[in-house]
Amino acid sequence: MNTTIKDKTTCYHCGDSCNIETIVADEKDFCCNGCKTVYEIFSANDLTCYYDMQTAPGAIPKELEGKYDFLDNQVIANKLLEFDDGKNQIVTLYIPHIHCSSCIWILENLNKLNPGITNSQVDFPQKTVRLQFQNSTISFKEVVHLLSSIGYEPYISLENYEGKQKPVDRSLMYKLAIAGFAFGNIMFLSFPEYFDFGDYWLEQYKPFFRWLMFGFSLPVFFYSASGYFISAYKGLRAGFLNIDVPLALGILVLFVRSVIEITFDLGTGFFDSLTGLVFFLLLGKFFQQKTYNFLSFERDYKSYFPISVTRISDGREEAISVYDIKEGDRLLIRNEELIPVDGIFIKGNARIDYSFVTGESVPIKKESGDKLFAGGKQISGAIEMESLKSVSQSYLTQLWSNDVFNKDKEHDFVGLTNTISKYFTIVILLIAFGALGYWLFFDVSIAIQAFTAVLIIACPCALAMSAPFTLGNMLRIFGKLKFYLKNANVIEKLAKIDTLIFDKTGTITSNDKNAIVYSGSALSEMETNLLKSTLRTSNHPLSRSLYELLKENDILTLDEYEELPGKGLSAGANGNRIKVGSADFVDETFSQGAKSHFETVVHVSTNNEYKGKYVFTNRYREAVDAVFQSLGKEYHLGILSGDNEGERDYLEQLLPAATQMDFNQKPKDKLEHIARLQEYGHQVAMIGDGLNDAGALQQSNVGIAVSENVNVFSPACDGILDASKFKELPSYFKAAKKSINIIKTSIAISFLYNVVGLYFAVTGQLAPVVAAIIMPLSSISVVAFTTVMTNWIGKDLK
Repeated sequence: MNTTIKDKTTCYHCGDSCNIETIVADEKDFCCNGCKTVYEIFSANDLTCYYDMQTAPGAIPKELEGKYDFLDNQVIANKLLEFDDGKNQIVTLYIPHIHCSSCIWILENLNKLNPGITNSQVDFPQKTVRLQFQNSTISFKEVVHLLSSIGYEPYISLENYEGKQKPVDRSLMYKLAIAGFAFGNIMFLSFPEYFDFGDYWLEQYKPFFRWLMFGFSLPVFFYSASGYFISAYKGLRAGFLNIDVPLALGILVLFVRSVIEITFDLGTGFFDSLTGLVFFLLLGKFFQQKTYNFLSFERDYKSYFPISVTRISDGREEAISVYDIKEGDRLLIRNEELIPVDGIFIKGNARIDYSFVTGESVPIKKESGDKLFAGGKQISGAIEMESLKSVSQSYLTQLWSNDVFNKDKEHDFVGLTNTISKYFTIVILLIAFGALGYWLFFDVSIAIQAFTAVLIIACPCALAMSAPFTLGNMLRIFGKLKFYLKNANVIEKLAKIDTLIFDKTGTITSNDKNAIVYSGSALSEMETNLLKSTLRTSNHPLSRSLYELLKENDILTLDEYEELPGKGLSAGANGNRIKVGSADFVDETFSQGAKSHFETVVHVSTNNEYKGKYVFTNRYREAVDAVFQSLGKEYHLGILSGDNEGERDYLEQLLPAATQMDFNQKPKDKLEHIARLQEYGHQVAMIGDGLNDAGALQQSNVGIAVSENVNVFSPACDGILDASKFKELPSYFKAAKKSINIIKTSIAISFLYNVVGLYFAVTGQLAPVVAAIIMPLSSISVVAFTTVMTNWIGKDLK
């Protein structure tokens, strides 16, 4: 690579001026060797697309000189790492320089710079990147050095990871305060001009007052309004006309026009309008930010999932909310359950699947005393662990919303508003210049006023906020009503559903209301204890019901355990073996016709000898018939059950006549059934138990897990419904549809506002400062409308 030095130019990497000398490499100009080195790194790794998305998107890399040596200290590193299983480590880093699509692209392609970084995901609004890397290939310190070497040095402070927030950006408040101070003083200084105090004032003080107003306007123009100029410049440099382009142009026109008027004594200028405009624009942005932060807080800290876990205390087992876990609690994690909190493995056969966290599905065997991380799934029987901390709601939310498990990332209304915004600015600029050209033939002052007012009054912000604020508030309302959704996009998908498929056991039946009768040879105390210990490990609704029936028996330590979905459980302890489940699984002789098709049963055999069966009489959830009758008016309904047809006749009487019912369905059968419906164009929602129906939930357009004192936290589901709210399911689907209607109405209101505002602006009847007041009020009015309407829907739900 040839390098030369030439005269001053602009840096190809960072866009800064090369003040002293320019370094040239590959016919591209760089301001320093640091920028040239970053370019060479990208070029050598086929990452030069970084420069295609945005012109000069980079930053000058800084010299570190041992700055991050403290990351070699494992104690300190452990405080920063979210996950560390000895092979994979995960950390989330705050990177202040993230600002554009190029940043996102390069940070999500770090694996091309070092294959040891296996995954990276950028959270653009929060300016964070979540990195997963193999510590045998690249250390934590080397990851930070790599980021810094390409101009993305992270901000790392241990205070941030000990419950304190990262530094709060108060620049908006400072800008608002300066604009407000200047606006108020300029208004006072403008009074003599407004009320015409006579010739003496005009001769003696007018020039002084006007230049004083000019002085007050300078910090507003160069500091308070700087964000609009920077955003407009970056947009233009990237070849995109964002909404800040007309705003910046309007502010620039007001300032230049005002300076010309007072310089040549042509008039008093528009300093009052200029500072008032910036003040009200920033005030609107401030209130929008506050509203958004409020809704975000409600989502993160009040929408608790109904996840329970079993705590062992004084030999007793009790189901508690995961948010009641305290440091030092002893927890029972059943087969296929997720570990909700970091802890120490105590006993059992621990094989942990961390695919929920890392994306790698290879189970990791753990020994007693090893550390377990939240998000891992136990897949080899029940284990006991001791919690090391309380549960982090934000961490569970982050896991559940991980992009790895997103089935459909496209948001219809986001796409619509983005398309409108793309052409909105072009249309507004054409209207503004058209109004300017027309009025220049009649009155220059009206021409300037009309031009500026058009640029200010028209704003797609209100339109763009309709969807996120409506769906965000509904997300919060649903959460309060014990219907917990993964993200706002799920509400859009709920509104499109035309087919509802229900599991039977544990979904439309209640686990705690089953009548259970045993039929067969009497079980010995050893066999009963072994049965209870086996059931204790499983999360299947029938297993949980039967386990509660055997509550008084002792617990044995299992030597082996296996759970086969759709079949049953197999376990062993102290040389004895037991099988629990379907007839075919427990004893093959049943396949010759000895089994009954008209009972919901769990069969038991010990040491290859058939013992008997537990017969379940299901109790259906409250108002299940009313739920199906209501849903049947608008949706195609279906039942997919792994049980036999024992209750078909009863269900045919209970449910609408058109309800399709399929029994003896294995998990794979359920998944394939839903896939077939989707092939015919149906939008399918699956309502199941969250664990045994994971495949069907994942395949469906919307998967809803019904929770009844069971840990159903699973990446497969889009929503979790508290079992006590099952009867409200029709109301929730109606509320989702009403939410979409609110979005459509608010979009119509936004269009109407823009049309009316543009009429008054083009005709010269609207002063720029009035436009600046109305513009943020329009956004606030849309937020208020969507909030009031969604809250009204919420009251109906209650």
